[in-house]
Amino acid sequence: MSPVIVRPSTDLDIPAITAIYGWNVLNGLGTFEEEPPPQDEIARRRAGVLQRGLPYLVAEQDGIVLGYAYAGPFRLRAAYRYTVEDSIYVSPEAVGRGIGRALLKALIEACEALGLRQMCAVIGDSGNTASIGLHAALEFEKKGVFPDMGHKFGRWVDLVWMQRPLNGGGERQPDTPGLSLSGV
Repeated sequence: MSPVIVRPSTDLDIPAITAIYGWNVLNGLGTFEEEPPPQDEIARRRAGVLQRGLPYLVAEQDGIVLGYAYAGPFRLRAAYRYTVEDSIYVSPEAVGRGIGRALLKALIEACEALGLRQMCAVIGDSGNTASIGLHAALEFEKKGVFPDMGHKFGRWVDLVWMQRPLNGGGERQPDTPGLSLSGV
């Protein structure tokens, strides 16, 4: 087997991204969506991330996409222009192989290169030890748990909030304009 490569996604990756996300929608609590969106909706969402100049990455091995990750705006108010929220999804066949770690590490590096200052993770289900552990291993700190925020698979599900400073976080004033949060 070839090594795993993390690279920017392309339009050709959309079918694989759609399949990975669809599986996670139907089988996991990493997203609170309950119906997998169609390929054209995934393409539209990806385009919105890219239009903001944010990274949308895939991990592939031997030409097969095993997972993907992207950074999206945390909120759309101007004061949040230096903060992003990460999203990471891995195919069921690739779980436990370090794919999520490779994606998150590359995502952090790409966001730091943009001059961003904070990355947040909003993790569905405090029982999601894999995602919580992955974020903790890459220097995210748990900031809180919001109980009973969603209802999926017949039960209430909480959210775990984690945060990681980028480029020194709030230790000094920003030196870039941050994200464009309007007009996209």
